[in-house]
Amino acid sequence: MSTRYAANRAVALSETQQITRDTGSFLARKIWLPKQIYAVLPWFYLTAGIGALAATLYIGNWTWVLPHYTLFSVACLHMGVLIYRRRRAARRQSD
Repeated sequence: MSTRYAANRAVALSETQQITRDTGSFLARKIWLPKQIYAVLPWFYLTAGIGALAATLYIGNWTWVLPHYTLFSVACLHMGVLIYRRRRAARRQSD
């Protein structure tokens, strides 16, 4: 069991606190993808976003699904553009 220091004395972490601390470090680490997947990732997000946006035009019972499709499409488009711009900026700096 790990300990942490509070007011100059050691305090043992509970099991829940230990799991939370370990999970936080797991989620914060970088993910390394194969080069082919990394190259296709922004285009996948853009295609998924445009597809979801186009699907909103053909939804029959749209009252509850339309906001979800729209939010998903905006999130995918945003991620696609963000990844593309970051990769492009990184390539410019390395040249």
